[in-house]
Amino acid sequence: MLPYQTLDEASDALGRNLTYAETLWFQYSARKSDYFLYCHTILLLFFVFSVVPLPLVFLELARLGGFERFKIQPKARLSSAQVFRCYKDVMRMFFFVVGPLQIVSYPSIRMIGIRTGFPLPSGWEIFAQLSVYFVVEDYSNYWIHRFLHNKWGYEKIHRVHHEYTAPIGFAAPYAHWAEVLILGIPSFLGPAMVPGHLITFWLWIALRQIEAIETHSGYDFPWSPTKYIPFYGGAEYHDYHHYVGGQSQNNFASVFTYCDYIYGTDKGYRYQKKLFQKLKGELKAGGQQNGGSHHISTQDLKSD
Repeated sequence: MLPYQTLDEASDALGRNLTYAETLWFQYSARKSDYFLYCHTILLLFFVFSVVPLPLVFLELARLGGFERFKIQPKARLSSAQVFRCYKDVMRMFFFVVGPLQIVSYPSIRMIGIRTGFPLPSGWEIFAQLSVYFVVEDYSNYWIHRFLHNKWGYEKIHRVHHEYTAPIGFAAPYAHWAEVLILGIPSFLGPAMVPGHLITFWLWIALRQIEAIETHSGYDFPWSPTKYIPFYGGAEYHDYHHYVGGQSQNNFASVFTYCDYIYGTDKGYRYQKKLFQKLKGELKAGGQQNGGSHHISTQDLKSD
């Protein structure tokens, strides 16, 4: 709860006029407890889990011709009943694990210093903190994910997430309850190391889940803005990990590709990409010699 009764008090405390964003924040949060504000995280996650995947689910079910060439595994299709079952299982996990975890984790949020007051963070501050959060989460997630692919970790926990060898957006948070708890640690490390404002924390939670939905979408869109992020993995990169399945020792990283490259856990993926490019070249050359053309994509080859 903000320690000001009026906007003038807040302005006097800051020694300047409030920005428009700060005025809106005051009007919304001034009479709400910090705990109540933090619990908004539950609503945010529910919205992201339920709404963000919907366009991708529509493409999966509608099978629109113009988008089919972007599907990574075009022969792998889920029915509407299978899609709904996935969402139902995710919501069960949300209400019994994710939601309660957010409620009881408030003391740790206070302990690390996530604040709700003024001043609001600048755009550059938010960008810098989010960059740290993504890098820290990616590195720590890499090692936990790699551990979950040992015999015990996979059979007891991680195999649930790999039930979808051709993932969809709703399957991003689909996992064993223990994995949900374990992978919550990397998401918390960044804010613990570089605590910021609650608004930055909300942005982090939302963007990280949106990123996970995008990498599990099953579609590789060439116009995606994430294509311009250095070392970003994306849907095609992570889809290979699901496609190989339980024996996969490639592409463990959650966001970026540098860990897999440094520690040599992308060799199978890179070899397959080179093989695909070679086969595509041979097929293209053969088609030209026969007076026609034959187009084949990595996605087509992967699905066979």
